[in-house]
Amino acid sequence: MNDTLKVLETRRSCRNFKPDMIPEETLEQIVRAGTYAPTGMGKQSPIILAVTNKELRDQFSEENRKIMGAPVGMDPFYGAPVILVVLANKAVPTHVYDGSLVMGNLMNAAESLGVASIWIHRAKEEFESDFGKKILADLGIQGEYEGIGHCALGYAAEPAKEATARKENYVYYVR
Repeated sequence: MNDTLKVLETRRSCRNFKPDMIPEETLEQIVRAGTYAPTGMGKQSPIILAVTNKELRDQFSEENRKIMGAPVGMDPFYGAPVILVVLANKAVPTHVYDGSLVMGNLMNAAESLGVASIWIHRAKEEFESDFGKKILADLGIQGEYEGIGHCALGYAAEPAKEATARKENYVYYVR
């Protein structure tokens, strides 16, 4: 099996990260892969916020926890030291699909480099709030962006689980 197919079949979501930071070069490779995701009509509607600042990362965690309705002290990002937030320009009709493809590229690129990942939701709600709007304003990002997801990255604290069996009738061939 080639390396790409192996990554696609073996990547699993990580729910327990070590606190160790990812090397900058590795992070840049993962982010670059995200920028090469296909987008509708090549419009490149998504943007990526690469959050490695612990204070801001923890603010995102707290906002996400509140939206989730989880107990105080719970970390929706499972201790991951890096959060890549994918947003996409609402003016582009394919923005949600475009951002979703970026998320997939990020997670698969991370796996190929030995970095664990998980897609965490509630970015939409975060960036509809004053919290998210202030972050965009502080970064000088203008326009109407929808939060698509958070790609939490880090090194797994435990081995990944085996894949569950694929369901019956997953694919219907029409020949």
